[in-house]
Amino acid sequence: MNEIKNLKPECIWRNFYALTQVPRPSGHREKVQKFLLDFAKEVGVKAFQDAAGNIVMRKPATPGMENRKTAILQAHMDMVPQKEKDSTHNFETDPIQTYIDGDWVKAKGTTLGADDGLGVAAIMAVMEAKDLKHGPIEALITADEETGMYGANDLPEGELEGEILLNLDTEEEGELIIGSAGGVDITATMDYQEADSDKEDIAVRVIIKGLKGGHSGLEIGVGRGNANKMLVRIVREAIADDEARLASWHGGNMRNAIPREAEAVLTLPKENKADLIDLVNDYRETFNDEYKGIENEIEVIVEDVELPSKVVPQEIQDNLVDAIYAAHNGVWRYIPSIPNIVETSSNLAIVDIDGGKAAVKILARSSSETKKDELATSIESCFNMAGMKVEFSGAYGGWDPNTDSELIKRMRKIYNELFGNEPKVQVVHAGLECSIILSKYPGLDICSFGPTLQSPHTPSERAHWPSTAKFWALLTKTLEEIPEK
Repeated sequence: MNEIKNLKPECIWRNFYALTQVPRPSGHREKVQKFLLDFAKEVGVKAFQDAAGNIVMRKPATPGMENRKTAILQAHMDMVPQKEKDSTHNFETDPIQTYIDGDWVKAKGTTLGADDGLGVAAIMAVMEAKDLKHGPIEALITADEETGMYGANDLPEGELEGEILLNLDTEEEGELIIGSAGGVDITATMDYQEADSDKEDIAVRVIIKGLKGGHSGLEIGVGRGNANKMLVRIVREAIADDEARLASWHGGNMRNAIPREAEAVLTLPKENKADLIDLVNDYRETFNDEYKGIENEIEVIVEDVELPSKVVPQEIQDNLVDAIYAAHNGVWRYIPSIPNIVETSSNLAIVDIDGGKAAVKILARSSSETKKDELATSIESCFNMAGMKVEFSGAYGGWDPNTDSELIKRMRKIYNELFGNEPKVQVVHAGLECSIILSKYPGLDICSFGPTLQSPHTPSERAHWPSTAKFWALLTKTLEEIPEK
């Protein structure tokens, strides 16, 4: 596990390793907050925790650079807690177990937490460094970004002093991000009175697993399978052809992660079991054919379970299944002027139906407020027709690109001088905190950048460690060349 501390640049990987030893899943921030405050005290920089749970650090300029603009380094402290089904890892108590696989740093059976642990580690490296040249620096390490951007949303106005914001939460080295999507959480709920199951029936559990999942913004355009949308095809057909009844459904566990697994318990007449097994086998072949070259080996399994005493009433069952089937998932539209960049999308992330309660949770994203509203209303209408209560929450606006940014012009020049080629300047479909912070501090000049990560929000998450050297070189040279006030 300790071997990642020896990677270059050592200042980033040593601090990232220390961070992996601190449990920090979204919603459980006390240990990492204390860790960051203790770190600041140890390296001699001022730090405090604000009312939103964010950690703010301040480091004075190196001698002779006091007249430079103050730069804010920003990252988020929490990580997405995803693990393989057979993993016994407890994200609230256990350290992340890391290892090196060629050019990649990975975790054993869980998310790595490089999103955005490498951004935090870079901030720590800057704060402890004695040999860097820079003007005044602020660090803003936000709380619970992954579950609703609560730290950024509740950031007190007037707390920050900086004029330039460097967001360290981008997953492709060589990209300078100047805009990002906004988003809104959509939750559809319903309470229902359960019906008795037919005592002559049998019960099976249908399971879909083995999907790659992924970040519901960055990887929504790749075309990966959504376990909930796959499962609904089987369930609907089983209801129509095999007299199946839905007893329960559990799929996905994070709004911002494409669901990798889903399962439903169905009851049905015993004489129809063979037909259901054939149906499952047919869909296993269909799914693997449809997603050939995108997914690896999709598992579709049927197993016997004890007959539950209760099922979903038939009319409610049919309405729920139809709504899940009809609800949009995936890309809604690409940016007309940039056809290869997703503008608007939704992720049918979580389905929980059991014990008289049904809930469907979706994250809709868009860099266009009007298209985001259109998509959200479409989804609301779909679940309204099923008799569900639909609520919106956690809305945040998109980050509109500033094509005249002086910071971007300067960083493009620096990147070219350092590496001999041009960086890619673009908009990203992920939701970044930049838009929220910019709404509170409208004068900020902003750029988001970072090292290369792949498959964040999944147990396959990995960090390309050679890219961290270029990321560190760009960060430190940018701090050295922050303009005067």
